Amino acid sequence: MKLIESSGGVFEVQLDSDLVFSKKSLGRHAAPGEVMQLIHARLGS
Repeated sequence: MKLIESSGGVFEVQLDSDLVFSKKSLGRHAAPGEVMQLIHARLGS
């Protein structure tokens, strides 16, 4: 896992090269636990 800093309020989570969550494209913050739920769904666990 790697954290890549940016600016402008962009928050994106990628798993391998797949975009899991994007605050910029959705126009909202992730709900508590949402990012982990999306990651688990992608991993099938």
